[in-house]
Amino acid sequence: MLWAEGLLLSFSVLFVFSLLISRSPLLSCLLVCGLYLMLLFSRFPPVPASRARQVLRPGGKVSVIAHRGGAHDAPENTLAAIRLAAKNGATGVELDLEFTKDGVPILMHDETVDRTTDGTGKLSDLTFTEIRKLNPAAKHRLRHLYKDEKIPALIEAVKECIHHNLVIYFDVKGHAAQSAEALRNLYAEFPNLYNRSIVCSFEPSVIYKMRQADVNVVTALTHRPWSLSHLGDGTPRFDSTWKHYFYVSMDVLLDWALHHILWNFCGVSAFLMQKNYISKNYVEKWNNRGIEVVAWTVNTASEKLYYEHSLNSNYITDSMVEDCDPHY
Repeated sequence: MLWAEGLLLSFSVLFVFSLLISRSPLLSCLLVCGLYLMLLFSRFPPVPASRARQVLRPGGKVSVIAHRGGAHDAPENTLAAIRLAAKNGATGVELDLEFTKDGVPILMHDETVDRTTDGTGKLSDLTFTEIRKLNPAAKHRLRHLYKDEKIPALIEAVKECIHHNLVIYFDVKGHAAQSAEALRNLYAEFPNLYNRSIVCSFEPSVIYKMRQADVNVVTALTHRPWSLSHLGDGTPRFDSTWKHYFYVSMDVLLDWALHHILWNFCGVSAFLMQKNYISKNYVEKWNNRGIEVVAWTVNTASEKLYYEHSLNSNYITDSMVEDCDPHY
């Protein structure tokens, strides 16, 4: 079985390219067939569609997911944000997984604590005890309401989500092996997570490692085109011309690989795409593959109506109650 409508063309191009270089039809055939067989036998099948739908469409309705717990409404990645998201009617919450110096899985988006807390430094240099002394609401617009909030351990956040019957989107930033092990242990301790959570990442290696650790976990790839060469607001990441265009070319390759090979290779059930690149045709294309499209970050009332009623697509938002600026 060739996985996608574009994959046959891709292997055909590879064959022609190999033929031009080697001038050997036999060698070209062996190369292409070998690559195809390697991909075929090392890929993971997706979880059953019925169970993936339990996670992605509980109750058969469009899911509204609070980004970082709802970063506009409450301090991001905190228990307070989880509670408020549940109160405001969220289907679930997206939570960021990171690790302290002593290996404790916690909720944190950045590699440093500078942006959101009253502390400074890298997570990799701070123990869990040191992290707990920081105030995760220190830089939030409503910080006066959350003076006693603490940075939660992952297990604390999971218990809070289970208590409020929220679906969890685990956003894994990196540390593929460490994250997969931590999540595998978490699913073993809380088996109901299999039907109430999904593991997502920008890095295919994270998702592949997660499927190796536990093939029954629902997973998703996350993507924003041009993310290697540009920041979320469109600003180039690099001043150097050659470096900029090198990463532009890498962006093209990554985008192609995600849409044609990696989604099937990892056996994902959903594709989390930045909202500016989503259309009705795009959603239908993924749905025809059995993949759910989840848009991020949808922060205005008109956009939410469009995703709910026109696209019938799940979306992630920074606020459950009002319009706000996008969070990248």
